Amino acid sequence: MVKSLLKTGALSGSQFRLFYMGRTISLFGSAMTPVALAFAVLQARQGQQLLGYILAAEILPNVLIVLIGGSIADRYRRDRLILLGNLGSGLSQTGIAAIVLSGANPYGIFPLAIVNGMLGAFTSPAMRGIIPELVDSKDIKQANSLLNASRSAARIVEPTVAGILVATLGGGWGIAIDAASFFIAAVCMTRVRIPSHPVVTDHSLLEQMRDGWAYFRRRRWIWLITGAFAVMNPVQMGVWQVLGPIIAKHTFGSAGWGLTLSIKAVGLLAASLALLRFQLRRPLRDGMIAIAAAGLPMVILGQGYALPVLIIAAALAGAGSTISGVAWDTSLPESAVKPRASALGI
Repeated sequence: MVKSLLKTGALSGSQFRLFYMGRTISLFGSAMTPVALAFAVLQARQGQQLLGYILAAEILPNVLIVLIGGSIADRYRRDRLILLGNLGSGLSQTGIAAIVLSGANPYGIFPLAIVNGMLGAFTSPAMRGIIPELVDSKDIKQANSLLNASRSAARIVEPTVAGILVATLGGGWGIAIDAASFFIAAVCMTRVRIPSHPVVTDHSLLEQMRDGWAYFRRRRWIWLITGAFAVMNPVQMGVWQVLGPIIAKHTFGSAGWGLTLSIKAVGLLAASLALLRFQLRRPLRDGMIAIAAAGLPMVILGQGYALPVLIIAAALAGAGSTISGVAWDTSLPESAVKPRASALGI
């Protein structure tokens, strides 16, 4: 089967193979960081407050400049942007790992977290747009399926590995592995050359951003759902990514928290496989109902139930997140062709 994939389909092209190999290695490295960084920071004095500040330092720059990052990804070569992003992320993660392993002042992580957030604002849009430039149109679905499979595998395996690593050697080594994975991905990207060039436009960057904002305002369903997630995501991040590790540290430990994140990823994968056979009749409605499951593990965590109950809730939350994400990804491209809300299932 592997030989067949290499002869035909997305993997038959050397450019996508190199990109896919680098991206997969990077995904496996990055899947360790949430657990490794959280428990490494919590070891520091006032670590509970510090963890929240560090996450905010990474997320806020990303949110503030992601619109600029998307516009730049449309105007410049995506392969070069991704290469530079991998190099920058490798350097910043190396710095964070050095701080953690040496026991230096953890506040030195702040500027590096800001750098990571800014890099993500530029590389994420480039990642989303590069696949059609690496494979034929008939192979785009297979290419995305391969990447999703790698992402799911990384999310299933690596959090548990990171939890064990934190419990035995310390979180700094998990972050160091992530840094190495970015450098390997950068080496792979040095040999990737997209065959086409970015679209040449007479519009300035500000004009493109203004056009995008006008499109956003005209689509009521888009800004309503965006507004809902703008409220939900900060709440979920505060509870799940900050309070979650804090509670875990005093109860079932880093290995249990890593296992919980891994099982959540199993829910993600199971829902992805189910959606290959079943279609969402009203995607936006179904997606918004499904995302409600994301609140279950937070309720279980707050009530102090046993780890097995939390794991089950996490799996359901993962499945709900997948259904919601697929519904959004399906509806958004269709809006350019059929902008009426009734055609999108609301």
